[in-house]
Amino acid sequence: MLTLKLITEETDRVIRGLEKKHFKGAKEAIDEVLAVDKRRREAQQKLDANLSEAKKLAAQIGALMKEGKREEADNIKESVAKMKDSNKQLEETMNEAQEEMTRLLCQIPNIPYDEVPEGATAEDNHVVKSNQKECDGTDTVGNWTANPVIPSAKLPHWELAKKYNLIDFDLGVKITGAGFPVYIGKGARLQRALINFFLDEARKSGYTEIMPPTVVNADSGYGTGQLPDKEGQMYHCEVDDFYLIPTAEVPVTNIYRDVILDEAQLPIKNCAYTECFRREAGSYGKDVRGLNRLHEFSKIEIVRIDKPEHSKESHKEMLEHVEGLLKKLELPYRILLLCGGDQSFTSSICYDFEVYSEAQKRWLEVSSVSNFDTYQANRLKCRYRRADNKKIELCHTLNGSALALPRIVAALLENNQTEQGIKIPAALVPYTGFEIID
Repeated sequence: MLTLKLITEETDRVIRGLEKKHFKGAKEAIDEVLAVDKRRREAQQKLDANLSEAKKLAAQIGALMKEGKREEADNIKESVAKMKDSNKQLEETMNEAQEEMTRLLCQIPNIPYDEVPEGATAEDNHVVKSNQKECDGTDTVGNWTANPVIPSAKLPHWELAKKYNLIDFDLGVKITGAGFPVYIGKGARLQRALINFFLDEARKSGYTEIMPPTVVNADSGYGTGQLPDKEGQMYHCEVDDFYLIPTAEVPVTNIYRDVILDEAQLPIKNCAYTECFRREAGSYGKDVRGLNRLHEFSKIEIVRIDKPEHSKESHKEMLEHVEGLLKKLELPYRILLLCGGDQSFTSSICYDFEVYSEAQKRWLEVSSVSNFDTYQANRLKCRYRRADNKKIELCHTLNGSALALPRIVAALLENNQTEQGIKIPAALVPYTGFEIID
């Protein structure tokens, strides 16, 4: 969440940032936070004054008792007793204000960096890079020509999955429900190959692999901003009050909750493969067909904890890492800088990676790489101690998909189909053990 220091010292900038993110009632929300903080500070000031006065009176009581002035001492004792009752009320006022402050701050999103473009929806996002020209020789982003290795009758991945017996969507419905596919034979081997490939690439880039739980408590969900769950997207185990993770970001980042790190430890670089679970409430139509939108899916996440002055460099390195994966998979991709209105609740800046689906003739998001500045760290109380002055400050947290499997699989199947079968990119062959699905 936003720090109170930022809100009080840079109120106008915070309001402008929230408006850029199209947060309704930005000024009113910040005014309410400031009003609650004023109430808390006034109670604190009165309490401090009372405690200081009580200390002085206590010294007077002792002196009066020594002088035998019991009646005067008793009168002062009565005043101190009344002051204690007042102090109790002031403490209650402070606690109530603090609880109200936390509740309000949890409802306010992060503010975007200055370089984040204006805009309200995905249509306003900026394409900052595309490898389209090197893929098919055209220059216009999103207007793909036929790849010569793809037959004229391009099948969508759900038909290819059935044709080559790779994924059984109906069996998933039988076992669980829609959005829980069953991978079979070479389909399962392709999944496992991608997982191992992505983890090995992350390790080569200096990430330490973590194998975290896929079920977390409410404190963990709160720490990274998934809770309160405003959109109802998390699966909740009500009896134990546990949540199925929507991404490995949640358990991995929470490793550093309530931790003070040494500056020399930063940046911390972790990666993790997990199954991810999302209810995807309100998702219907063609965008959810096949592997396009699932309730359970595999994903490798990269997470960084860094100091503020280096986090932008870390973000750049993460973007290069994800782009490198797509290059090695020989997939057509583009990178988008998300506008303010299309950013997540918690991010300061976010880039999306999309791959092109030749059969569906549309772009599929496969990764989001975000810098959260101090927003998550403030909720997590994730801090570090500077080497020079030993001052303790909030860390910056960053994460990104590297990568999410379903749409990568969809693009690999659709873009690599030939008359002989589905070709496997060279980088994956050592992991799959086969060069073609036929």
